[in-house]
Amino acid sequence: MTQIHDGGCLCGAIRYRTTGDPIQTTICHCTFCQRLTGSAFLVEPVFKAEAVSVSGAPPKTYELTSAGSGKRVTVSFCGCCGTSLMLGFERFPGYVGLCGGTFDDPSWFVRDLDASRHIFTRKARLGVVLPAGMPLYADHALAADGGPNAPFVLAEPRVVDGSWPS
Repeated sequence: MTQIHDGGCLCGAIRYRTTGDPIQTTICHCTFCQRLTGSAFLVEPVFKAEAVSVSGAPPKTYELTSAGSGKRVTVSFCGCCGTSLMLGFERFPGYVGLCGGTFDDPSWFVRDLDASRHIFTRKARLGVVLPAGMPLYADHALAADGGPNAPFVLAEPRVVDGSWPS
């Protein structure tokens, strides 16, 4: 049986539906995601684009060039209430990152060792707790050439205090 999960914006003008589980869940601490969410980080379950359908009002979009990759990032949001809903990536065509808090049940998707990773931890805000036992990346998980960056794993949780990561 296919898993179906719904979500949408604050005012209800835009709704979306996902089928299946996310490919992974990314917890991004970059300054772009901090501004996008107005919070310390973005929790972003990533799906194949064909697993996400949108209904209701067409979302507005904002495009920018990523400082890290030089590739376009497209943010889709509600033109009425302003809720950020999803991101598209020129660097990763065919995939969509959803803003995890916009699901009707934002707790349904997995955020464990096998299915998630924290990226741009060097930009993590003071007071954020980085978890033990999970892949953590100082920057992106992938280098600009597409090759993998090496994660680090903490033995104990660590509160970001400005002295780490270096």
